[in-house]
Amino acid sequence: MNQLDILVVGSLTKDKNGEILNAYSTSTLVRTKDEIIVVDTSSYDKRLVILSSLEHIGVSAKDVSVVILTHSHTDHTSNNDIFPNARILVHAGENNNIPHAEIIEKDIILTEGVELKHTPGHTLGSMSVFVNGKNKKYVIAGDAIPLKDNFIRRIPPTLHVCKNLAEESLKMISKYADVVIPGHDQWFKTR
Repeated sequence: MNQLDILVVGSLTKDKNGEILNAYSTSTLVRTKDEIIVVDTSSYDKRLVILSSLEHIGVSAKDVSVVILTHSHTDHTSNNDIFPNARILVHAGENNNIPHAEIIEKDIILTEGVELKHTPGHTLGSMSVFVNGKNKKYVIAGDAIPLKDNFIRRIPPTLHVCKNLAEESLKMISKYADVVIPGHDQWFKTR
């Protein structure tokens, strides 16, 4: 059965005017019977944390077969290079400045119990990873749901290209997920 581990818990710090002072994304490891997947590789300053987390779990960066990017912002993509054997997947709606990335045009089943779904709003090409776990359904949401508060209050991310698309993506994730792993916050249960 699919197993998930958090490599880095993301964070988002704003000033009193709502301007972002510091942001780095959550990075998640998904192990299936066929693939070792990292979803989002976070900011460069989290490189050693990712490598340490992998070592603690017993996975080498060389063993990672797929890196999935929820979108192409650098706070989600800055450590792609530490996974030398991984395919890098990004959605077609992104401004693709990611070296060697494979473009995902539509929703796909990557492997048994792992589906990549287009969840636009934060960016036009945002995608989330829907994972069937042992007893729960997980969504690694990226910035479709950056913070638990976005989910609780049912509000789109502050930074978005289309509020309506962001709201629809939030609804889709809410219908599926028992657990959400947001882009910049601790994981949480939805029910």
